[in-house]
Amino acid sequence: MKKLAEYKCDTNEAVCLKLVRFPEDLDDESTTFHPEYSHQLYGDDEVAFGYKGLQIQLYYSAGNLSTLFKVKYTARVTDTFDCVEPDDVEGKIREIIPAGFCCNTDDFISLLEKEANFRPFGSLLHTYKVHSVEAGEDLTYQIHKVDVSCPGFREYHERLQTFLMWFIETASFIDVDDDRWDFFLVFEKYNKDGETLYATVGYMTVYNYYVYPDKTRPRVSQTLILPPFQGEGHGAQLLETVHRYYCTSAKVQDITAEDPSENYVKLRDFVLVKLCLTLPSFSSEKLSQGFSEEMVSEAREKLKINKKHARRVYEILRLRNTDMSDEEKAREFRLEVKKRLYGPYRKNQRELTKMRKCLRPEELASHISQMDTRLQHEELEKSYQDVLAEYRRVLERLAQV
Repeated sequence: MKKLAEYKCDTNEAVCLKLVRFPEDLDDESTTFHPEYSHQLYGDDEVAFGYKGLQIQLYYSAGNLSTLFKVKYTARVTDTFDCVEPDDVEGKIREIIPAGFCCNTDDFISLLEKEANFRPFGSLLHTYKVHSVEAGEDLTYQIHKVDVSCPGFREYHERLQTFLMWFIETASFIDVDDDRWDFFLVFEKYNKDGETLYATVGYMTVYNYYVYPDKTRPRVSQTLILPPFQGEGHGAQLLETVHRYYCTSAKVQDITAEDPSENYVKLRDFVLVKLCLTLPSFSSEKLSQGFSEEMVSEAREKLKINKKHARRVYEILRLRNTDMSDEEKAREFRLEVKKRLYGPYRKNQRELTKMRKCLRPEELASHISQMDTRLQHEELEKSYQDVLAEYRRVLERLAQV
């Protein structure tokens, strides 16, 4: 058994991903990155059995995402043990990568030479610069809006979406034949031998739901900034651009997100707060008067932000305007946030009381509800402290802009 244990590999380590600009990137360890997740392909324990020194190489050309796929290992169980079959690691990858990939490095390098012909799909919505310490200069990025009718985009998207499996825990591929999908892509412009080339940075998919009688509700479905570009502010640029794109349409009711992750909520808080800073109803004096219908309607009409998100933006900006060292002001802020947080508790309490009247004697019910009240106060305080920490992070990021 000990012998067999040597043939287990962590698939998050074994899968090696690269975005290749120059042939020398192929052998450069520093350009390799690894998945956060591989359970969708290799099971919950994220282990491949049957190999020593396993390397599953998935290398993509930086722009067009032409793919090189190779599996390497130093030893395999079938060579030594007759009774045990190694896992089909290659078959799993073939299930998610579209046909037309290379298995040969020379073929891949010849495709790499064609990268100069690659141009971003769709129409340009926004251009911005990010200072790169490494390059010692400002790099230029572009955000494009694309729909599936764009020539070549469908095949490109099939290659692009393979990254979802590695970086989004519950990822699934989408049906691009449905014309209600909008795609927003981020590209970096870079130079190679005096030519301008484009590298894929990340993307967002948005589904346009129908709202009776004549509106749509765009819902953000997938958001991914590829790991080499993470932490540079591209997600915020992308989400803000998407918001601004839909804001101009009278048909759009509001913009939502499907099952948002914690990171997405942080991103959205930051972007929406930044956008609402320009609205008169969120001015300092209005903030001190409390959350208002005026804020709700202005956020919805001008920025397509729904009431729940407008309330969150109000609380973050109210915190920004509150001197928390002033006990009275801090108390006012705390009570206002807690009042909102208490809503679900109050509903539960009413339901609980109803149930207990049917089930148990009155005095027991009141005793239990008192115990609950203390527990609720503790939970409420914890929720408030968590929210406060989230809000402070948004304000710290805002202060750096």
